[in-house]
Amino acid sequence: MADVNDAESGSTRPAAIVTGASRGIGRAIAVRLAADGANLALLQRGDAAETVEALGRPAVVEQCDLERGEDAEAAVDRAADRLGRVDICICNAGAIVREAALDVSLADFRRVVELNLVSTFAVARAAARHMTHGGSIVLIGSVLSFQGGLRVPAYAASKAGVANLAHALANEWAPLGIRVNAVAPGYIENAQTEAVRADPVRSRQITDRIPAGHWGRDEDVADAVAWLVSPGAHYVHGHVLAVDGGWLGR
Repeated sequence: MADVNDAESGSTRPAAIVTGASRGIGRAIAVRLAADGANLALLQRGDAAETVEALGRPAVVEQCDLERGEDAEAAVDRAADRLGRVDICICNAGAIVREAALDVSLADFRRVVELNLVSTFAVARAAARHMTHGGSIVLIGSVLSFQGGLRVPAYAASKAGVANLAHALANEWAPLGIRVNAVAPGYIENAQTEAVRADPVRSRQITDRIPAGHWGRDEDVADAVAWLVSPGAHYVHGHVLAVDGGWLGR
């Protein structure tokens, strides 16, 4: 991780932006980066009070509508000003609508794509413009970046776009010293998968297909993100790292 000046302690810390950190994977990532020494800026619709408390120290919180790319870009700029620089950016915010392709409304389809893909691009690009000394960007994809799934056409399409966006941005920004990668979580036990886990048949089908034999935790994804932004991954560019208990290899 690159260094950033911490005015309160006089030490140097990396400056990280995380979107959608109010719960689940986003919160786990924020907590892990803070534990690793980063100064945090959290971008989301709510106030993130519980996440800030979990960090154990102050954080910048910028409230914005991440479904609007322009609002997301402006929030990144404000966060960068308050942090003093940007070294790390985690584009985590996302949404899912579980509806058959024949029935899902175009409004819901657009909303999911706007948040999961367009806003991800907007945040990553805005952060990259502040990475004048290089940096690391991690996009949060999904195993459905590679599979179609069931009753989630907008989610699958948007997450496939996220994976290829990581490749495209890495190609352009590696010469600038900016590494872009993605993480593709598998089935994780959190609020987003609550409906699926509540279905005993579907839940058992999924668990039986996972070679590891169990669903993952938010912290498993956070661990992968922490490695990708670390010096140990300095030669990793444009990679999509699956954190799925072996699901994709089945």
